[in-house]
Amino acid sequence: MQFLTRKIILILMLMIFSLHAEVFEGYTLFTPITLSQSGAITHLMNTNEEIIHTWSHERGPASMPYLQPDSSIIYPYRVEFPTMVSGGVGGGIQKQSWDGEILWEYEFANEQYQHHHDVEPLPNGNILIIVWENKSAEDAYAMGRQVIENALNQMWSTAILELEPESGAIVWEWHLWDHLIQDVDAELPNYGLISEHPQLFDINCGVVGTTMGEPGGATGDWIHVNAVDYNPVLDQIVISSRRQDEIFIIDHSTTSDEAVSHTGGNSGKGGDLLYRWGNPQNYDRGANADKILGIPHSVNWIPSGYPGAGHLILMNNIHDAPFAAVLEIITPIDESNNYILPGDEPYAPETWEWMYSDGFMVPLQGGAFRLPNGNTLITLAVEAEIFEVDMDGNKLWTYTYGENEADNYAIARAQKYSMDYLDATLLGDMNSDGVLNVLDIVSLVNIILYGGENTAGDINQDGNINILDVVILVNLILGT
Repeated sequence: MQFLTRKIILILMLMIFSLHAEVFEGYTLFTPITLSQSGAITHLMNTNEEIIHTWSHERGPASMPYLQPDSSIIYPYRVEFPTMVSGGVGGGIQKQSWDGEILWEYEFANEQYQHHHDVEPLPNGNILIIVWENKSAEDAYAMGRQVIENALNQMWSTAILELEPESGAIVWEWHLWDHLIQDVDAELPNYGLISEHPQLFDINCGVVGTTMGEPGGATGDWIHVNAVDYNPVLDQIVISSRRQDEIFIIDHSTTSDEAVSHTGGNSGKGGDLLYRWGNPQNYDRGANADKILGIPHSVNWIPSGYPGAGHLILMNNIHDAPFAAVLEIITPIDESNNYILPGDEPYAPETWEWMYSDGFMVPLQGGAFRLPNGNTLITLAVEAEIFEVDMDGNKLWTYTYGENEADNYAIARAQKYSMDYLDATLLGDMNSDGVLNVLDIVSLVNIILYGGENTAGDINQDGNINILDVVILVNLILGT
């Protein structure tokens, strides 16, 4: 019987290598969007397209959920009565346990702030939140804005807030409004030569209205940030702007007071823009022909230890119109973590390090994330399609939600987590020694062959211990 057990293990390992040697084995998390925003379901799915867990929500998603190591999720959602409506409107953030209990919940939909799109869980347990910040036409004119292109006479700027969930307090904040420049009126604040101050944003860049095709009628939407990501090594934040066709990096190491100013923090530049890329004409160091990004989404750093670590990856929704592309770029950063900007040139790079484009179109949302094995997980939002490609552009795995159903779905973005990501219990540790190895495979196979109970054996949490759990356990041990 011992020989039989070894034979089963060997066969399983050969099956795994032959079927999944190139696909990154993990759990994909996503929340489909429907036309009705009254409810939604978040799905956790394995590579075999089996839904292993779901979370139910009363309100639809603003963007994508985030799986936490304790098996909970952070879920940004759309409130019923937002104070400003444009594409990606949200308003609420909640933490929901594996069993569906709402552990905390906050709403940011008032006369001052309206949350939208993305959030970012931080290593300290806090949450970064993107918000529109309400400014009146009078506020804008006083800062040098020349035209407000909407009948509401509002100009909603951008702020990033850091929420401490335990207390509900905002413990750090950054406001774009504190870092503006204008060249139209020397009698007004922040007057200067725009090309000499790329660390500031031109208040007259772009329109304030609905010319980009977002739903909701007249709005004061100006910057339209759609993603936020945090780099724990640099203590920096990156955001992507649909309306301005740019990405921006700011310093998170500042205090809130320093973030208002132009000094302080690790960079010594306070809350000024540390880096920007994609549309140098916004700071008068290029023309329209130099613009690379078109309504970009989903900018994020490739994590440490991954192929391309430290680079930025994003979805360029209009790359070669009307087609989109995923771009990976190397930022010009020196050994002191300062971004290099030579003379009167725009920020480098002039082109991308890696690109994937296969004639797909992404008119809204969408995302791209590098995986630990070098593959990239891509989401085509309107198509509700998630797929994985390798560095050579080979499509290794693809999944479409609701393709055989009458309802229309979209998926803003999806992320894939490694199979050992959840640390609430060490699933698969059959002998409770804290290590996953071949002894655990033997124990699991014996339970399947001869019976017995061990909750650690139900690795995919489907309520049964069977051959699927053995396959997952072998993958965990092999590190695939």
